[in-house]
Amino acid sequence: MTSTSHTTHTARTTRTTKRTVVITGGGTGIGAATAELFVKAGHDVTITGRRADVLAATAERLGVAHVAFDAADPAAVRAALPRLPESVDVLVNNAGGNTDRRRPPVAAGDLGGVADAWRANFEANVLTAVLVTEALKPRLADGGRVVTVGSIAAKQGSGSYGAAKAALEAWNVDTARTLGPRGTTANVVAPGVTSDTEFFAGTVSEEWVAARVSAAFNRRPGTPDEIAEAIFFLARPDSGHLTGQVIHVNGGAHAAR
Repeated sequence: MTSTSHTTHTARTTRTTKRTVVITGGGTGIGAATAELFVKAGHDVTITGRRADVLAATAERLGVAHVAFDAADPAAVRAALPRLPESVDVLVNNAGGNTDRRRPPVAAGDLGGVADAWRANFEANVLTAVLVTEALKPRLADGGRVVTVGSIAAKQGSGSYGAAKAALEAWNVDTARTLGPRGTTANVVAPGVTSDTEFFAGTVSEEWVAARVSAAFNRRPGTPDEIAEAIFFLARPDSGHLTGQVIHVNGGAHAAR
């Protein structure tokens, strides 16, 4: 009996069923690493992003489909739908980043500048996930998976960027609740400091990074591949009872309490 049970379990967990995967922000960093991992596992992948040239180069390297559009623009998302898969098993909302790192600092007392900066981070990190998920919700297969990339900043603070990532966590709970009856899950992967991405846009020193990495128990930054592995785990068919959660991948820099 034990032997038969073990054989059945092995067959169930090792069998690979090709699934259709859409990854926003898939041209570089975590998005590209996630796309590569799904491709190596034999799945059909479509990557999206704003920069058509970067996206096309990554798509050619990985052998995946690509659709360029601004995920924060409702009209652009709507226009892209005919080019996106008609059925989606896994949606990875990876588009985003700290827009403050690509903008001039806001002058003291410039309330209009403050408002613009906060809107920019909200649009880049929250609206990108919300709009693409809503647009693809009718195409999500029963038993599908939605994985959104958040940040340690949602717990530790980082101005408008941290606030935007915290908003994603609240939105994720509602999304998981709404999709739950269909057997579809929604979770957030929250990285800490991660190397080999465009996130910091050359705006920080090695000393700045080292100070933050020192908070990690393993005293190092994460890698895009490690974040991709967490996303891949949440996207597995066997991860169906894990939903509405935030999974931190930061070497212990933010420990569960």
